[in-house]
Amino acid sequence: MGQHRARAHRGRKRAGVGAVTTAAALPPGLADLVDEFEGVSTKDRLQLLLELSQELPGLPGHLVGHRDSMEQVHECQTPLFLAVEVADDDRVQLYFDAPPEAPTTRGFASILRTGLHDEPVQTVLDVPDDFYVRLGLAEAVSPLRLRGMAAMLARIKRNVREQAR
Repeated sequence: MGQHRARAHRGRKRAGVGAVTTAAALPPGLADLVDEFEGVSTKDRLQLLLELSQELPGLPGHLVGHRDSMEQVHECQTPLFLAVEVADDDRVQLYFDAPPEAPTTRGFASILRTGLHDEPVQTVLDVPDDFYVRLGLAEAVSPLRLRGMAAMLARIKRNVREQAR
């Protein structure tokens, strides 16, 4: 699956053309990604994950050079740092820092960022802890890597709960 084709595919889904969302409990952006992963072969899932890794945005200015203000997710095989902020309007802001040479980790972070960034607090908290199983990556990546994604989501939810009090 080429980069252009994947992006066009995601764009069609988000626009609602041909989108059949089977991930009803997920926010729209995350549901679209789950649908997209479910609709391609295992090989194409890996390619899609790699493409998403390249789309992970850089850190905002207030976090650049300040990893000490971010939380490291030790369960990830490569160093991944995240920052979770709950804005005044109760929308969740997510920021990730992972090295470019860690495309799987960056891909997982990009999925979470694409699917959860700027969503309301309760929407993020309602995401099933095992939603990532529906991405169909168990055949393509190691269980250890999948545990890293689960740990990212757990940290996000914990931070959201703490900040939303």
